[in-house]
Amino acid sequence: MGTDRVKKVCIVGASGKLGQYMVRHALERGYEVVGVCRERSVAKLAAFEGRMTVVPGPTNDPDVIRRAVAGCDGVLTVLVPWGVQQYASGTAQAVLDHAPPDARLVFSCGWHITRDGKDQYSRMFTMGVLVASVLGKLVRAVEIGDQVEACRRVFASDTRWTVVRGSTLEEGESQGLPVWSGHVGDPVLAGNLTRRVDFALFMVEALTNDTLVQEAPAIVGCRTPSALAHNTGPHDSSPHNTA
Repeated sequence: MGTDRVKKVCIVGASGKLGQYMVRHALERGYEVVGVCRERSVAKLAAFEGRMTVVPGPTNDPDVIRRAVAGCDGVLTVLVPWGVQQYASGTAQAVLDHAPPDARLVFSCGWHITRDGKDQYSRMFTMGVLVASVLGKLVRAVEIGDQVEACRRVFASDTRWTVVRGSTLEEGESQGLPVWSGHVGDPVLAGNLTRRVDFALFMVEALTNDTLVQEAPAIVGCRTPSALAHNTGPHDSSPHNTA
């Protein structure tokens, strides 16, 4: 999809840190922006008042999503594993069901999501995900398994999807477009750190990158030592180890 074909973009989860960065990037590109967030979070988007449309409501509410994505060329969705009410999978399903047929759908998640089982995780990473999953369920705050289910549904769909898998995130000024690999375990990803603003940048850039259609890129900051060592340049965003 060329840049000229993207006119209107919906950002599901617009009030969060990642969502707000995506709003900024999308507005900078001249896109018409519609944001979805819970009603109590609308105030977080005050800085964009008059520059975007906000549809308040739960992101896993099909009616809310249907209204928000109408006429959109792209939908950027933050898949958050909140609560124990299938929030992530409900959000993903609503987007899959109601986005226009030819829309580019870009979803965010973490490295722990695997599409084909070929990702290679360190023991420490695996243990960290397990602990977070168990503790999250105990306090009824996080349901990592539901984020896995959300991505399974995306992977099984025949839409023009991309699932962007983020490393550990940090705040800070943009360093440029992250580099990516098809599988965690690729040496280029060893740095395991990405600026959140650049995660958002990759999400927005994916809207017009047809090479990412039905791909699940795992990303890392372009200025990390691993990215600099294993790429031809700090802004190389070509795939590695995708076989």
